Amino acid sequence: MVGSPELRATAQAETLAWVDRAVIGLNLCPFARAVRVKGQIRCVVSEAADVDALLQTLCDEAQRLIDTDPAQCETTLLVHPQVLTDFVDHNDFLDIAEAALEALGCDGVLQLASFHPDYQFADTDMDDVTNATNRSPYPTLHLLREASIDRAVQAFPEAEAIYEANIATMQALGTAGWLALQDACKQD
Repeated sequence: MVGSPELRATAQAETLAWVDRAVIGLNLCPFARAVRVKGQIRCVVSEAADVDALLQTLCDEAQRLIDTDPAQCETTLLVHPQVLTDFVDHNDFLDIAEAALEALGCDGVLQLASFHPDYQFADTDMDDVTNATNRSPYPTLHLLREASIDRAVQAFPEAEAIYEANIATMQALGTAGWLALQDACKQD
């Protein structure tokens, strides 16, 4: 699927449109706007077709992020359209990914977040619109700097309120609104 440069460019464009329209546009992450405006988000579309290749790419991107000045790159989105397309598999992979990052010495340095087109929080129905807070166009692993998270939490002391606000936002948007936003991302 992602073998050609055109298809990689499409996956990257749709993911960045999702960042702009959903993550920033709906204010799902109040910290995302600044890094996007400054051009500090690295968005990589992996050609990995199996878990081992994806894990190697994740480790390579983690090391690259650690080695890069935060002023140049604050965070990395690793989009992987060809592997872990099933949400359960994607979710199960997170333990393996966390262990690999810890083995690299990333504990306390980087944090891993995940997004998926079929993301589902525990104890929710699959069609619950609140799952959309973590639904991206393609399976995506997000590497964040712990220091950046700490600074953001200091600037926004009621960080736990973000989750509640996101749930309210998604409920107000509704399923039809979410589907329209997804279509807009594809058009962008």
